[in-house]
Amino acid sequence: MNRNNCLVVFSGGQDSTTCLFWAKKNFEKVFAICFDYGQKHVAEIEQAKKIAESADVPLRIMQIPFINQLSHNSLTDFSMTMDTEKPINALPNTFVAGRNLFFISIAAVYAREIDVKNIVTGVSQTDFSGYPDCRDSFIRSLNVTLNLAMDEEFVIHTPLMWLDKAQTWQLADTLGVLEIVRNQSLTCYNGIVGDGCGHCPACKLRKAGLEKYLLELKIKN
Repeated sequence: MNRNNCLVVFSGGQDSTTCLFWAKKNFEKVFAICFDYGQKHVAEIEQAKKIAESADVPLRIMQIPFINQLSHNSLTDFSMTMDTEKPINALPNTFVAGRNLFFISIAAVYAREIDVKNIVTGVSQTDFSGYPDCRDSFIRSLNVTLNLAMDEEFVIHTPLMWLDKAQTWQLADTLGVLEIVRNQSLTCYNGIVGDGCGHCPACKLRKAGLEKYLLELKIKN
């Protein structure tokens, strides 16, 4: 058992890219896994490949097309108009039901095969658009379930769980990778690298966080 290795659930977006470099600082050997589930912003996978290669992190791409056959959402259904604001008393239609459940479960199976016990994911309960599978209670529950299911001792790490987007930018800056995250990651639901389209929910959240952090940095200095 090697407790100095970890597997990062990696999309090539702001959060997971920050987590990738957080993992490189905290573990001796880092692996990454990325998922192609029929998402509109599939270009994120190419960015994930580029970032992982430059960071010298082995990356496994998993094809899981069954997700878009199960969940009706605007990230995999090209006929749907994407919600730009969170509806009142409802989840936004960008919510992909079961996505993190599937991602982390598949990651755990792969981690078991490569003898890795630490799994890192960039979910956050602070800035999570109301997605229930980004909550701390879900991650804790899934961690227990995976350990029972495979008789393992996995530890799921969530370094962004209690950080808002401004604090996530701050973490990237502290790690010395703010420019990498800003210019190379792909958070945009419309598939535009870097600062993105500026209109989709992911871009709005990312932009607001960056502006807040840069303002705080300016005031501090």
